[in-house]
Amino acid sequence: MKINYADFIISSTIWSKCPEPDKPEYAMIGRSNVGKSSLINMISGRKKLAKISGTPGKTITINHFQINGEWYLVDLPGYGYARRSKTERAKWEKMIKGYILNRENLMTLFALIDVRHEPQKNDMEFIEWLGMSNIPFVMIFTKADKLTRNQLESNLAAYKKTLLINWEELPPMIVTSSETGMGKEEFLTYIEETNKLFAQIPGK
Repeated sequence: MKINYADFIISSTIWSKCPEPDKPEYAMIGRSNVGKSSLINMISGRKKLAKISGTPGKTITINHFQINGEWYLVDLPGYGYARRSKTERAKWEKMIKGYILNRENLMTLFALIDVRHEPQKNDMEFIEWLGMSNIPFVMIFTKADKLTRNQLESNLAAYKKTLLINWEELPPMIVTSSETGMGKEEFLTYIEETNKLFAQIPGK
């Protein structure tokens, strides 16, 4: 898939105010500072499509980007940022889970994980919740360029081992780097193939 057009559409504070669900949609989520904005810019080929901030927890709305006029890429608020109040974190959690559970055109949730770190409790808990909620998701490992090949393979093996404690089979995984472009083709191929499924949904 070649991206010819990518543009910001709208920021929403609740799923019911998102654009009409008339196109296949893919959302990105992960812990604060996992590299969502950088990955969106790498995937879209536009360096400033998503604003990159040095302050973790900056994204506080559901941000829609339209790609090629055919599908939506969504930037969701990050989780696990301790400097926000409990009230704010609870509000964000309600907004995020409301979107994930109710957005009818959401084809896949991309769960971003910083591959430099060992499996984190909040990442694993969130992935468990996705599984129990029957939400289609792909694990997207970010910042792979920061590790040697041996370190990368070791860390990926640790995640797989942790997942297999509770999972009968592993979810799909894509290893990426916003710096080198690693994973872009695999990411876009996945979306291209999944878009075909949206066309088969009755009423779409």
